[in-house]
Amino acid sequence: MFDFLDSGQYDLLGAFWVTAQLALYSAIGSLIWGTALVAMRVSPVPLMRGFATVYVNTVRNTPLTVVLVGCLLGLNQTLLISLGADRSEDIGFRLAVLGLVAYTGTFVCEALRSGINTVPSGQAEAARALGLSFTQVLRLVVLPQAFRAAVTPLANVLIALTKNTTVAAAIGAADASLLMKTMMENETDALFTVFAIFAFGFIVLTLPTGLFLGWAAKRLAVKR
Repeated sequence: MFDFLDSGQYDLLGAFWVTAQLALYSAIGSLIWGTALVAMRVSPVPLMRGFATVYVNTVRNTPLTVVLVGCLLGLNQTLLISLGADRSEDIGFRLAVLGLVAYTGTFVCEALRSGINTVPSGQAEAARALGLSFTQVLRLVVLPQAFRAAVTPLANVLIALTKNTTVAAAIGAADASLLMKTMMENETDALFTVFAIFAFGFIVLTLPTGLFLGWAAKRLAVKR
């Protein structure tokens, strides 16, 4: 049943390692970009609020495939931006990270905004009465509580991000989904086995994340 794996033709571990790296880098970037977006969405500056609102509503409702292909066609093939990479696989990987960050950051923003809504407005008013600036209020008072309240929705976003990495194959990122496509084309007599292998691989990637973040959500839950 697994004879085709003995030939050494397919680098399963290498493909899943690329997927894990893609998910990790995209998760870090999405958390940073999503935090910046939510700061702009609640900012007292109308221009920043307007930009963040339009960006989030536009990108969040755009299919991820369109975002990734747009990065490839717009940045790489039109503007000749390679993000410091030389090989096509590296260019595809970095563009995939950029596209996933741009897309997933909008969901992180909305998850954090829901967390901000759980913070009593009196706390921010008290902080401003003490002389703290908007940035200080957001950084010291509001965001720490918002992150605690938003652990569960953030966990769902990060799990969805891991599964969304499969779309990166559309722009040539050499991840697990691209290898699965190749194996299903070559091993037509073992399609179910190939599917089962990759399904199990993605369960291994996502299940520990879900369990850990579920535990963290209970541990960090804000009791009111």
